[in-house]
Amino acid sequence: MKKSLFVVLIGLGVGYVLGARAGRERYDLIVDKVTGVWEDPRVAKARREAARYAREQAPVLRDKAQAVAKAAPGVVADRAKDVAAAAKDVADRTVATTRRVADRTTTAATTAAAAAASRVGHVRDSVLEDDDEQ
Repeated sequence: MKKSLFVVLIGLGVGYVLGARAGRERYDLIVDKVTGVWEDPRVAKARREAARYAREQAPVLRDKAQAVAKAAPGVVADRAKDVAAAAKDVADRTVATTRRVADRTTTAATTAAAAAASRVGHVRDSVLEDDDEQ
């Protein structure tokens, strides 16, 4: 976001300079102002302090980055083990549920088959009785 804003501002500045009626004079004036700000003792001091701070912090940041990089495989492996354990738990529960459903289905089918056989037997007996009476 900041980079794109910077690019837009640079583009606007260039467009202004190139589109200005004063042209080269305006460009020279802007360059002089920018150079003056850049060479200002306060800006030079801030640049030096920023460079010093960056040099001081570089080893600290490097050490932190190395520590994170070294720990990453272990963290990933631990997380993978957690995910694998969770997947196994889900699979085990699914197998148990499937077995319960299969057992209930088998019981219901057996009961239905017995009831149907009994009903068929009653109907057969009834038909045979009717044949005997005729």
